[in-house]
Amino acid sequence: MQISTTDLGLAARVQNLSKTYGAGESGVRALDGVSVGIRRGEFTAIMGPSGSGKSTLMHIMAGLDAPTSGRAWIGDTEISGLSDLDLTILRRRRVGFVFQSFNLVPTLDVIGNIALPFELDGRSPSALERSRIDGLVDSLGLGARLRHRPHELSGGQQQRVAIARALATAPDLVFADEPTGNLDSRSGREVLALLATASREHGQSIAMVTHDPVAASHADRVIFLGDGRIVADKPRQSAEQISAHMLAAEVSA
Repeated sequence: MQISTTDLGLAARVQNLSKTYGAGESGVRALDGVSVGIRRGEFTAIMGPSGSGKSTLMHIMAGLDAPTSGRAWIGDTEISGLSDLDLTILRRRRVGFVFQSFNLVPTLDVIGNIALPFELDGRSPSALERSRIDGLVDSLGLGARLRHRPHELSGGQQQRVAIARALATAPDLVFADEPTGNLDSRSGREVLALLATASREHGQSIAMVTHDPVAASHADRVIFLGDGRIVADKPRQSAEQISAHMLAAEVSA
């Protein structure tokens, strides 16, 4: 009997995942036999020091990079064997992304950036999707900014636009890569609260890569990576607990 990701209540998962860059003596093993799932409707933080493999894990789970060995699924779709074209379509339709550098299109206004996933998919939003976008614009406080271009917005506003774009298609999973890295602390807290709300109130599955204990403390679950392996998997933690764990890991390394 084939157990599906849906049966497990997972938005994404990887099994025995390994990733090596380079070959021979100079090869670097970024991931070493990792098996983990991202639960549906949960806000998960993936933490670890620089070089721990956290970004590599996210890139493979999101279909942005291929594993050296092992398997990966988004929902019930195994992505580890998909062609580049199929992966591109799957990412566009079922995965949302929020990056540290916002990655907005500078020539498009706010509403153009939010609607970009539909534009790339060669279609207009349905009535239901338009209603969803209106709700996002409203809840993110972007109503007065729809005709502004990215350079006319603050960093916090740009990241709100990126969040609206990521959520617009109601994706299976949103990946956030250091989403507060370029923001001041107040804007960062607002962005984290918005992601937490999307998870708690709208059932959005979110996986966030961060090295910031304060950011990770907003998550329902914290996965710690070290040297390409999962070293701990904990329910909601305070920033102090996370800092203590990271410090202990560095001391023992």
